[in-house]
Amino acid sequence: MAQYTKKVMEHFLNPKNMGKIKDADGVGEIKNPVCGDITTIFIKVAKKKSKEREIEYIKDVKFKTLGCAAAIATSSVATEIAKGKSLDDAKRISSKDIISSLGTLPAQKVHCSLLALDALKKAIENYENKNPKKYL
Repeated sequence: MAQYTKKVMEHFLNPKNMGKIKDADGVGEIKNPVCGDITTIFIKVAKKKSKEREIEYIKDVKFKTLGCAAAIATSSVATEIAKGKSLDDAKRISSKDIISSLGTLPAQKVHCSLLALDALKKAIENYENKNPKKYL
């Protein structure tokens, strides 16, 4: 069994933002063909005005993961990091950000952080495809 940090175990045993958003603005699902893990991320997007423009940000985010402890923990952390961020900032979240939030991950479990990250980016892409920006 892989050696997990206390933080990984906390997020595995008490995951944050687990569930589904029924009327999600964007949904992204990623399957890992090697290990069989599946992660789906749901986002709700809102808009706020800044000085120059309107910014779209992640108002709510939830996940469903069928996978190991690391897959669940990384999904939990990815949603915590993404919540409240602008879509542009959320796209810049990295695997390193997720892993450092957990302390570390065993080398054979690093792919789990990519699963959560790719599902998040796919949910944002899904939202953007349904809501193309209108330029004047």
